[in-house]
Amino acid sequence: MSVAHIKQALNTVRHPLSSCLSLPPACYHDQAWWRHEMKCLFGKGWFAVGRVDQWQAPGDFEAINVANIPLVIIMGKDHKLRAMSNTCLHRSSQIMSGSGNCRAMVCPFHGWSYDATGQVISAPRMETAECFSENEHQLKPFNVAVQDGFVFLSLQDNPEPLHQWLGDFSDLHRAWSFNDLATSRRRSFAVDCNWKLFIEVFNEYYHLPYVHPDSIGGLYSEPDAADDVIGQYTSQFGRTSGNAALLEVAQQQGRSLPVIKSLDEIRRKGTRYTWVYPNMTFAASSDCLWMYHVYPLSGASTRVVQTVCFPSATIARRDFKAKSAEYYKRFDLAIDEDIPALEKQQTGMQSPYAVQGRFSALEPSVGNFACWYSEATRK
Repeated sequence: MSVAHIKQALNTVRHPLSSCLSLPPACYHDQAWWRHEMKCLFGKGWFAVGRVDQWQAPGDFEAINVANIPLVIIMGKDHKLRAMSNTCLHRSSQIMSGSGNCRAMVCPFHGWSYDATGQVISAPRMETAECFSENEHQLKPFNVAVQDGFVFLSLQDNPEPLHQWLGDFSDLHRAWSFNDLATSRRRSFAVDCNWKLFIEVFNEYYHLPYVHPDSIGGLYSEPDAADDVIGQYTSQFGRTSGNAALLEVAQQQGRSLPVIKSLDEIRRKGTRYTWVYPNMTFAASSDCLWMYHVYPLSGASTRVVQTVCFPSATIARRDFKAKSAEYYKRFDLAIDEDIPALEKQQTGMQSPYAVQGRFSALEPSVGNFACWYSEATRK
């Protein structure tokens, strides 16, 4: 299916959701389309890259790969976060890998080194190169911005301000006091499915009794309608039976941690699921936040980073390590149940007989994203 044909099919993906078709199956596996959507969705606007407390000291860095573009985010001596190309200016080796702390970013291939602004500070054995000066070489910088403790990056030279991109996001989530939350756990893993499928399943209630019948399916009541929001995101709140962040047996054993003090009675009895376009989704519960950043590796494979946050006062408790392990157990169990279903869905999407589907009443956030996606990729 050509890019032009996929764009034509996307004309059927628009509000209202009662008559909207789902995304064409080719959007979940076609490599030519994958390259197109990477330019439309990650080459423009903003995408999320983590929580700000991942970078606490000068030299803290993380290397990421977005749409086959190696990038690095690093904190400078001025405690300012910067993002830049992670490709050496000598002969294009990737410079940094993983995450950690460094005094300088040193290319492992030929030893060229860079400071936290991306400026070349050492280029060994280049003394015979004519008209060459180290201080005239700097890695390509990109825009970084922080809101509510979330870090966003844009590859555009002049993106719209982040607060405009997010619209009323801060107002809708204010009760959870995101700036007061601290990261307690991060883990990374790969999934053999398209990046959109991974976030979609996190944002719909439809699959719960079928994929999670004996684990978390019974924790959720019928959700509220998706919120009418301003900004590049979708969100839906739903009441839960007890704490959605813990398995029922752990709740019965008194393993719950304290609720977030700023929440009112209604929010303490439910969970808000939010998808910030294109690549971050999270659940804001009564006592914690668990979230996923996805980085597309190809049309059918994805790198996922799970991050769990609690209020700082909760993390300081003596019983936090023991009790938080119960939360991690619940999150991992749900993902372990989701992944086989997603890989089967990926197989089905690649069938020549796969067709555009319809959205149920339990999938409004998935439908909202599909409509946003359709508009963003048809341009």
